Amino acid sequence: MASTTATARRRSSTRYRWQRRARSAGLVMLSLLVLAYTLFPYYWAIVSSFRSGSELFSTSLVPSFDLAHYKALLADPVFTGSIINSLIVAGSTTVISLALAVAAAYALGRLNFSGRQAMLMAILVVSIFPQIAVMSGMFELVRWLGLYNRVGALILAYLIFTVPFTVWVLTSFMREFPRELEEAAIMDGCSHWRILTRILLPLMGPALASTGLLAFILAWNEFLFALTFILSDENRTVPVAIGLISGNSRYEYPFGPVMAASIIVTLPLLVLVLIFQRRIVSGLTAGAIKG
Repeated sequence: MASTTATARRRSSTRYRWQRRARSAGLVMLSLLVLAYTLFPYYWAIVSSFRSGSELFSTSLVPSFDLAHYKALLADPVFTGSIINSLIVAGSTTVISLALAVAAAYALGRLNFSGRQAMLMAILVVSIFPQIAVMSGMFELVRWLGLYNRVGALILAYLIFTVPFTVWVLTSFMREFPRELEEAAIMDGCSHWRILTRILLPLMGPALASTGLLAFILAWNEFLFALTFILSDENRTVPVAIGLISGNSRYEYPFGPVMAASIIVTLPLLVLVLIFQRRIVSGLTAGAIKG
């Protein structure tokens, strides 16, 4: 009887191990399929960026490493100028958005005043509106300020969707700080400005890095406002410059140059992610665990 029970237990244990291995193998296969489905378009863009002429119609997955498109784009002053314009616009938008958002987040997250919740809801509602809904009003404002066909028009326009986003995120982060920090500072005679700049702001590094990077990406990739408010080539940003490559008569097959341009303009974002990756992870997970 004991032998039969032991044999049954061994069989049950063996069956459980095989079931666990089968589930693990299934999860691994599913993860690989999802990863391949997600990364294949980017890999195909890289492969296509190294091909020229009729090679673009090849179905081979091995790139030929032809740098003709990259050399042509980097030698084009319009394209390189668009990268500089995008860096100026996205960087300025991010800095201004974070400066405004930090002050607003402190007021909305740490101070008690009537209408605070309504103001937060208004900020959220503003961020929901599509760009086309505010296009006409923003166009009139840009023209009235004399910023049409200037880089400053894009900075002003991009603040419409970056400021609400940064304010909302930083307000949630600001609320996680313990009240004891603020109360101790008030007991020492600190003003609200000193509390914000000397006590809370140094603790917001991860949140500022993650929120600032997302705001930078939003401004870097924006297309509609950049296409509408800028006319001359010397003031265009990267998304519009890439979109106009397809209509450039210099390229017989514009698909290759478009892919090469897309790879080039993605590199600054990858560099930023690699530099701030630790702070980004800390900022995204901040507030997930209390105590």
